[in-house]
Amino acid sequence: MDGAAPDEVYFVGVDVGTAGVRAALVTRDGRLESTCEEPISIWEPLVDHYVQSSDEIWEKCCELVKRLTQGVDKSQVRGIGFDATCSLVVLDRDFQPVPVNKNGQRQHNVVMWMDHRAQQQATRITSTGHRALGRMGGVMSPEMQAPKLLWLKENLRESCWAEAGHFLDLPDFLSFKATGSLTRSLCTLVCKWSYCPSGGWDRSFWTDIGLEDLLEDNYSKIGNQTSAPGLPVGGGLSLQAAADLGLNPGTAVGASLIDAHAGGLGVIGADVKGLDLPCEDRPLTTRMALICGTSSCHMAISAGPLFVPGVWGPYLSAMVPDLWLNEGGQSATGRLMDHMVKGHAAFAQLQELSHQRFPHTGEHVYSYLNAHLGSMTEARASPVDLLGSSLHVWPDFHGNRSPLADPNLRGMVIGLSLSQTVDDLALLYLATLQALALGTRHILETMTKAGHDITTLFLCGGLSKNPLFVQIHANTTGLPLVLPHQTEAVLVGAAILGARASQEYTTIQWNVSGYNSSNCILTTIKLDLMNVLFGDLEEENTFINNLTILFGTR
Repeated sequence: MDGAAPDEVYFVGVDVGTAGVRAALVTRDGRLESTCEEPISIWEPLVDHYVQSSDEIWEKCCELVKRLTQGVDKSQVRGIGFDATCSLVVLDRDFQPVPVNKNGQRQHNVVMWMDHRAQQQATRITSTGHRALGRMGGVMSPEMQAPKLLWLKENLRESCWAEAGHFLDLPDFLSFKATGSLTRSLCTLVCKWSYCPSGGWDRSFWTDIGLEDLLEDNYSKIGNQTSAPGLPVGGGLSLQAAADLGLNPGTAVGASLIDAHAGGLGVIGADVKGLDLPCEDRPLTTRMALICGTSSCHMAISAGPLFVPGVWGPYLSAMVPDLWLNEGGQSATGRLMDHMVKGHAAFAQLQELSHQRFPHTGEHVYSYLNAHLGSMTEARASPVDLLGSSLHVWPDFHGNRSPLADPNLRGMVIGLSLSQTVDDLALLYLATLQALALGTRHILETMTKAGHDITTLFLCGGLSKNPLFVQIHANTTGLPLVLPHQTEAVLVGAAILGARASQEYTTIQWNVSGYNSSNCILTTIKLDLMNVLFGDLEEENTFINNLTILFGTR
């Protein structure tokens, strides 16, 4: 970046999503100075098997950070934070990649979060009825790490299990590469590995499910040193990592977060004073962060533990220190939208029409579909919500994560005719959005029944940039929706980790009563970030303090 202010302090946030790596240079007050991104490879060797390369991911991280900080005095970069998908990285005793599929390609050493190969193992773990399942909604998901580990042991005993020296969540792999420290984040261990902050690893759990060999050498393969998110890891950047990233050795590195949790951290502390929102001057526990991209995560926090059937958690300090996290979710959101739209017979025609309408603006097919549905509402004199009243989608094409917690469920479409026009495609797209929004409502109702008091939704992620997705969610839930004015909230969440590790701030936590507290990141670094919305059928917009307000109806 050219022309950096000589007296400015910067933090770097790195986000490894499902299909790409992104990085941002963030100022002390939370402004994004610059961002950049690169795609990463995904291989699907078998149905429901999705793998990646940890070497490629780290190389892309280094490339982006170097590009991002060109022209910046490296002494101005005080800290770096990483977030990533909760994928499983397998390394040998010398920290080299170990293949996780039968073709033996060594670089394919990451079992992705959305890999569902371990459904049978997850079902068997659930059948044990172990007490640890109580912190996972009562049901083990194939997206957790324990069933994936069990699958590797049972199916790749010689080529993978016997060779493996270290199993790491991808966020922890990144902090390891940056520092050389094997310290694991409590976010990853608690949310995906059954770790309990107060009691540590539960020996009986691993023994009961057939992974007793992981107890060896004080759990060295899965981690025996932990840290709260944002606390400094090791001595900061190692000499090698500093050279790879183009930063100074010793630059602070914060303990990492799962990507959805970074997004939650990036939005949930928004200052909304004076906007007459129901969460104003109330605890953070009245807010839910909805991180919506390839999949969706519904993050709700509470002062005490709340056990919600079919919803992951409660997890202590997994996102916000000293607060309990419940995590609902949908395994396929943006991915389902792509599947429905791109698989339709009229998709080629849609692409052509989209290019004709937006030839030079970079708009894509979803912008065209949104506009097309707007035209259909005028032509049919019908609200957009009612256009598809005879077409219905059950959205669990990749199983149901929450609250039914059934990975074996499959999707369906009811009400199809023989017609395959662009109008039909638009209505199928609309029905998919409505199905996803109803899934969010189902999760909200389940959490409310268990004791949560959620009054406002805070959205971030790629789908939060789709106005129809947002509006349908507002109309379906009947709750106000808050969108970040700075749209890259996940990157801000990652940068917050680096800021906390740098000692520039004493805490991540925002006063639990909902009021500002001093020298605290969630209020200090984010005051100017939020753009608040509610959805409304009439789209009656007002602007208050740079915040857009829409009002949702059901």
